[in-house]
Amino acid sequence: MIEAILSLVFSVHSNPGIYALLLGSGVSRPAGIPTGWEIVLDIINKIAKLNNEKCDPNPVAWYKNKFREDPDYSKILNVIAKSPSERSQLLRRYFEPNEEEREQGLKMPTVAHKAIASLVANGYIRIIITTNFDRLLEEALENIGIVPTVISTKDAVKGALPITHTECTIIKVHGDYLDTRIKNTPAELEKYDVHLNKLLDQIFDEFGLIICGWSAEWDTALRAALERCKTHRFTTFWATRSEPKKIAMRLIKLRRAEVIGIQDADSFFTELEQKVSALSDFDKPHPLSAKVAVTMLKKYLPDDNYRIQLNDLLMQEANKVYKELSSESFSMNAAFNEEEYRNRVQSYESITEILRHLFITGCYWGEKKHEELWVRCLERVIVPLEVRSGFPHWIGLRRYPALLLIYAGGISSLVAGSYNNFATLLTKPMEFHLEENLQLTLFLAPNKVMKEDLAKRMFQMERAGNTPVNNHLEQVLREPFREYLPDDEQYRRFFDRFEYLFALVYVDLFEKKKKRIWGPVGCFGWRNRDEDEKHIITEIEHESTEEGDNWPPIKAGLFDGSVERFQHIKKEFNNLFRQIPYF
Repeated sequence: MIEAILSLVFSVHSNPGIYALLLGSGVSRPAGIPTGWEIVLDIINKIAKLNNEKCDPNPVAWYKNKFREDPDYSKILNVIAKSPSERSQLLRRYFEPNEEEREQGLKMPTVAHKAIASLVANGYIRIIITTNFDRLLEEALENIGIVPTVISTKDAVKGALPITHTECTIIKVHGDYLDTRIKNTPAELEKYDVHLNKLLDQIFDEFGLIICGWSAEWDTALRAALERCKTHRFTTFWATRSEPKKIAMRLIKLRRAEVIGIQDADSFFTELEQKVSALSDFDKPHPLSAKVAVTMLKKYLPDDNYRIQLNDLLMQEANKVYKELSSESFSMNAAFNEEEYRNRVQSYESITEILRHLFITGCYWGEKKHEELWVRCLERVIVPLEVRSGFPHWIGLRRYPALLLIYAGGISSLVAGSYNNFATLLTKPMEFHLEENLQLTLFLAPNKVMKEDLAKRMFQMERAGNTPVNNHLEQVLREPFREYLPDDEQYRRFFDRFEYLFALVYVDLFEKKKKRIWGPVGCFGWRNRDEDEKHIITEIEHESTEEGDNWPPIKAGLFDGSVERFQHIKKEFNNLFRQIPYF
């Protein structure tokens, strides 16, 4: 059995930006930071002392008896420190180090905070939810040049940028220590503002979750937010030093969470950061390699004097990929196991990294005269017939490099508005199969290339496990497209446009060959289904109806250049996938 920590490492590495952290007081406690309730108790002790009374052993009972009300953080502070400046000075001593504490390393970012900052800097973590009032995370991030978006009040929630548009967002659900509205008492922890609830609902639905240092015992509203989320697209990992208590165990069962036993937050986040970093270095080309290749490509593309160099650049890289794919390292007859399957997925992604960058840049800037180059590259990376016997899982997975390339080039063509190039990529590359040449596209349905059950376990996806391979492709290709699609939402819409058009072209080719309707359903099958006007299916329906024969895919020759053929394929495919329960 693979340990839960290794499963987490592979999940975070394979899905950068998809896992959010939920941190409790256990992360800041080693730094000597008190909880909000401990601050209240300390202040009550001081009030009792000033009244020449003793409040031990029960400060809360003493306070209620003395003032005829439950202790409330905000009220107490407003009474003993009248102005904001006075309150700020009072609180700083609890959260900011004096000289002696600084020498001891107290109230300063811990090893855990620094490891988290490193994960953020490398794009693996973008969202952090915390019940802590301190600013140690902000300090750790700012020390490496990252200024996070901090949401700590209901006003900040309403005014914040969408979380997909920020490099890092810290959501302080109980507030910040310099704001007297922080939540401490059971009554304050029972309910959140409607806007904060909405934000938490989005995160718990759309992101995986790594929980550390949180007992779940006191935070009623935060528990309720987790309980409201009925769909878990990615796995929840719950790191704990001891056996989870009853309430935590209920949440663990509800979210089908993986429990990870840890010594402390420092060692846990250090191990996570180091192992993710090590995995990133596994078989990865030098970071300058792709940049140099792309720079050369941009030089060669617009100038016909470099047509030979352009051909050599692309075909040399394609030949290099082919040679590595044909090595004994990827034997089709090797014994099957899931760890080896995972390793091959990682290796295929590393081997094709430079060629993917070339496809993205080339299909964006290239012209019609370059289309044949992309066809030749795709056909080159396909394994020849003589090595196709073997274990079915390996045979299907061997087409994964071609799948990565056709997604990279296809999406880039759509971003550039080059539907002729898009049509060429999807219809011209051929694969020799059972004594005949067939369009390569017919062999590249994502759920046929990579088995969904294996992908679901590898990438730790649950609801989105309906399309786990597609979701993984979306993550793998995100960073290479950052230059052309900096906005996450814009990237997502082009990804959906590609997958839907790819599916329709697939159906068209499949019906001509098999005389029946079938096609691969991508992320568009479940994404934005409650916002019909924004859904890619509705968008393409409007485009094709309004533009008719002038619609770019038709002008490019797809669907036999016939609007009627397109409408037939679209109608049949939409009816097919909408009958599937989980879409």
